[in-house]
Amino acid sequence: MKVIAAAKKATLVVGLLTLGGANAWNEGGGEQDDALTLTPDRERGIAVYEVCSACHLLEGWGQKDGTFPQLAGQHRRVLVKQLADIRAGNRDNPTMYPFALDDQIAAAAGYHEGEINPAQLVADVTAYMAQLPMNPDNGKGPWNALFPEFEQGKKLYEANCVECHGENGEGSDEKFYPKIQGQHYEYMLRQFEWIRDGKRRNANPDMVKQIEGFSDKDMQMVINYTSRLKVPKEDLAPSVDYQNPDYD
Repeated sequence: MKVIAAAKKATLVVGLLTLGGANAWNEGGGEQDDALTLTPDRERGIAVYEVCSACHLLEGWGQKDGTFPQLAGQHRRVLVKQLADIRAGNRDNPTMYPFALDDQIAAAAGYHEGEINPAQLVADVTAYMAQLPMNPDNGKGPWNALFPEFEQGKKLYEANCVECHGENGEGSDEKFYPKIQGQHYEYMLRQFEWIRDGKRRNANPDMVKQIEGFSDKDMQMVINYTSRLKVPKEDLAPSVDYQNPDYD
């Protein structure tokens, strides 16, 4: 019962921090901090991730149509923050939310609710996802380098996105900036629109301000360019036919 009470208290803390205003988007605390300080267990991570794989696939590659993002290879701190925000109700994701509840993730790891700190399972599953090799063929936008839209998207990216996401979309684990190289075009397009239009409640307010003047075409061009950023070879699976060996 003490574990359950601690988990509920952590959820409340995260919620209050997010409601604290624009500057509170990532002050941490609660489950987020707990998960980042706990030592991950790989085998539990594999067990918990199997629940996630129903949508994100066993390889963590998501769907090219943007229904589900690629999680494989994402920075661990980003994964922890987003999962903690969804669990705390600070990011709207009604499809994922039921699968992220304490009883679901505990059951996936072979526990009853209250027998293990949920933050430990968050630590386990996010560490596992972060080390998965990425899809070598992510969903791309409609314009390759031969189109003027590609070049315009590059200019928009360099003027607005490099400071946080890096020249090659590598992001920053330390600063909780997501890796966007290798992510699916359709997924990024939807998230960009929601952030621009104020529909994603846990968005970085600096990004909201940066992109608020983007037209729909600007948005499509910059995300098209982003979707074509090259992922380092060492971070990719060997082929599109790769299958996660942990679920043989």
